[in-house]
Amino acid sequence: MAATTAQNETIIEALTDAYWGEIETVMNYIACSEHLDGFRAKHIKTSLGADVLEEIGHAQILAKRIKTLGGAVPGSMDFTATQTSLQPPAETTDIISVVNGVIDAERSAIEGYERLIEACDGADPVTEDLAITIMGDEQEHLREFAGFLKEFQAMSL
Repeated sequence: MAATTAQNETIIEALTDAYWGEIETVMNYIACSEHLDGFRAKHIKTSLGADVLEEIGHAQILAKRIKTLGGAVPGSMDFTATQTSLQPPAETTDIISVVNGVIDAERSAIEGYERLIEACDGADPVTEDLAITIMGDEQEHLREFAGFLKEFQAMSL
């Protein structure tokens, strides 16, 4: 069954929200990966740096799908930042706040992909499939950073 005009608009809106989430995550991952200092920060910085390319790839896939469905891929003037917990911390060795910020961002991304999947149900299996795939990547990022947090908490006991 093809998507109705209203369903298509809802799907494009959800794709656009996901696109902006990926773009903002890239900005914050770059900032945090360069901002952190210290021995314990090395793995976090490496992981964030590697994830940047994956998140850019997600944004490109989402942009292409927006265009394919007849939407317009927004430019920077339409951007509104929302990731308050994923800002570089005042203290450059505050690894825990960055890890918590990544966890928040990944949870938010997963929730966004769940909304996109729901909007696509029965109307757009192609977008639904790509959202499921990207959501799996975000779940893996969440698991990785939840593991970092668990390790850091165990070290402080």
